Amino acid sequence: MIKRIGDTDIQEYHPLSCHCGAVQMEMHLPKGVVDPKRCDCSYCRRRGAIMGTTTLAQIRIKQGEDKLGCYQFNTQVAKHYFCQVCGIYTHHQRRSNPAEYGFNIACLEGVNPFALDDVIVMDGVNHPSDRPKPV
Repeated sequence: MIKRIGDTDIQEYHPLSCHCGAVQMEMHLPKGVVDPKRCDCSYCRRRGAIMGTTTLAQIRIKQGEDKLGCYQFNTQVAKHYFCQVCGIYTHHQRRSNPAEYGFNIACLEGVNPFALDDVIVMDGVNHPSDRPKPV
């Protein structure tokens, strides 16, 4: 868990927003940023975001829910949310564990994700959900 990124202390209730401000959220982060990582699947590789881990109960959309778009592909399990005005990815429901959500650390108010060192890259190219099931 990370309680400070660069010069920014991670608040227990930390604001998160898209680039244009149409989508305003509040993340309940009592342990700070948990499990920051990147993914190298075809979608995340292009998006390039560093994601923190949370649950739906820890996400509160304060403004702009009607501005959120949702993109799904492949197995249609993961739901990737983005602002339909500026295009910025804010959060997503995970395919690996649909009870977990990832959120874009760069959208946390005051946070520069380039201040994070040694971010783990998950092997999304060889995702367990894509492997043949044993017979």
